[in-house]
Amino acid sequence: MLQQVAPGRYDAYESLLYALAEGQIWMLLWHGTPGSPDAQYGNMDVAGLGYAPCVTSAQELAASGWNRAHEVVGGRQIASSLFPDRYGLWLNPHAPGGGVGIPWLDLRRIACGLELLPAGPLRLSEPAIEIPQFYALLGQNAHRTPAVRSLRRAWVQPALGAPYLAIGLDLFDSGAAGVEAARAMMSQSIGAVPDGLPVSTVAMSDEYDPVALWMRANARPFFNRDAFGAAQPAPSYGYPPQQGGRQSGPAPSTW
Repeated sequence: MLQQVAPGRYDAYESLLYALAEGQIWMLLWHGTPGSPDAQYGNMDVAGLGYAPCVTSAQELAASGWNRAHEVVGGRQIASSLFPDRYGLWLNPHAPGGGVGIPWLDLRRIACGLELLPAGPLRLSEPAIEIPQFYALLGQNAHRTPAVRSLRRAWVQPALGAPYLAIGLDLFDSGAAGVEAARAMMSQSIGAVPDGLPVSTVAMSDEYDPVALWMRANARPFFNRDAFGAAQPAPSYGYPPQQGGRQSGPAPSTW
C-alpha cells in the first residue's frame, strides 16, 4: 500500500490505514530494549508535529541500517499508545522519498475504529442548509433534558464519503445516564431532519475529536442553557443576521 500512496490519493491512503490497523510494524527503540523500564521510541519532528519512526517489515529493518533495539507491535496497539500524546507514526523514513507519515488524528481513527470516524482531512464550516424546524425542536428537547448544557453545529466534509451535519453535545453529566438522555433527545428530534441528510453527534468533552475542537473554537452554541435559560433558540441560532436575512459564521477551514 505504501507504493500507492501519493498526494490526493485519499483512497490509497485509507487502504494503507486499514492495512496498518490489521498488521504489525517494527518500532525503532532509541533507548532500552523491548519491555524494559527505560525503553523509549525514537521521535521525529516534521513541520512542528511529533512522529515515532518505524519500519514495515524485517526486510525494511535491514535496509534501514538501524543498529539499536526494536520491537514488533500490532498497528492498532501502537496507534492506541501514541495518539493520546498527539504523536503520529512515520513509516519507513529511510525509504526513497522519505516514507509516509500517519498523523495522530489518523492513529486515533485506527485505535477507535476506522469505520466509526470520518476520513481526514476534514473540511469544516458553519452549515449553510436551512433547517429551522430541526434546530427549534432540538432546542426544545434539549431544554427538557437537564444533562445538556449546550449544543453546537458544524458541516463536515470528509476526504472520503458524504458530507454530514454534526451536532456537538456539551453535557453536564457525561456518564451513562447523561449519554442515554442525550441519545433520547436526538431520537425525539431527528424526525424533523429532511430525508437524506446525514446527522451525527460529537461529544464536546472529547479533547481529541477534530470536529469537537473546531466547534469549540469556531461555532457558537445555538442552544445554551446557561445563557438563555428557558428561552428557545433565536432564529439566528446564536449568530447575528446579515443583510438579506443570511446567517454569518466562521470561514470554512481544514483539519
